[in-house]
Amino acid sequence: MQFPSPFKRNIQQAFGKRGEDFLAAIPSLIADVSRRWGVTDIQPVRNLSYNFVAFATTTAGDDVVLKIGLPNRELTSEMHTLKLFNGDGACRLLDCDEDRGFLLLERLKPGNMLANVSDDDERTRVFMDVLRKIHRPAAHYDDFIQLADWFAELKNIRNEFNGGVGPFGLLDTVEGVLPELFADEHGLIHGDLHHFNILSSERGWLAIDPKGVIGPAGYEVGPLMINPWDNSMDRTRFKVRAVRRVDMLCEGMGWQKEIIIKWSLAHAVLSAWWDYPNGDWEYSLRCGEIFSEIK
Repeated sequence: MQFPSPFKRNIQQAFGKRGEDFLAAIPSLIADVSRRWGVTDIQPVRNLSYNFVAFATTTAGDDVVLKIGLPNRELTSEMHTLKLFNGDGACRLLDCDEDRGFLLLERLKPGNMLANVSDDDERTRVFMDVLRKIHRPAAHYDDFIQLADWFAELKNIRNEFNGGVGPFGLLDTVEGVLPELFADEHGLIHGDLHHFNILSSERGWLAIDPKGVIGPAGYEVGPLMINPWDNSMDRTRFKVRAVRRVDMLCEGMGWQKEIIIKWSLAHAVLSAWWDYPNGDWEYSLRCGEIFSEIK
């Protein structure tokens, strides 16, 4: 089975030898899961990233989504999160196997991404509606990723630059606001809620691919604020859009403007650090610089 080069590169970089073994095993894993759940007509999606994802059909004639990943904490957290969401504001988890990394999911139709909606105000309203539905307390924190662990990775920046911060000049600012941000109440959040992870369906707009993270709900605005990615967008246009989104979030969610801006800045720097190894970090830092200018 041939896979897109970016997919193979992602798996190999993320998991090393285990990733190479996983890629080689995908055909047999597909055969196993097909027998187990009686799915046929398996058609991989075009934009494979870190998991094998395909459209399929059950023996009962239902259209579903099959997801196969290398078992890891993030994939397990996604399964637990989808179970708790139980289809409220998110796609339904029909079945899963934590040990083997198998998920059988509801297929959302028509399945258009929120990114394809041209009116940014409408996109932001949809985001807030979905966020209200999925945000909830979590009874068992150990089952999920911890947001604090993500931000702890920022400590590695100074190691990378021999005690300095390199291009991450906003690091001191972010480190200064994190204690305030993490003082807010913690709950179960999506962790990657943006315009490409919200799809249209017969049940309305629904979230897909939750990370399943324990942390303050305010973090959710971070992925929204830097998406959809547009390296060609001029600075003035981006700032106008960002200010408008902040105002809408203040009114719609009842959150303080300063908190929204600080979470947006913090996520932008974290996103840039995650992308630094592959060289695709400048956009997120430009976003962070603009967020730091909003008053």
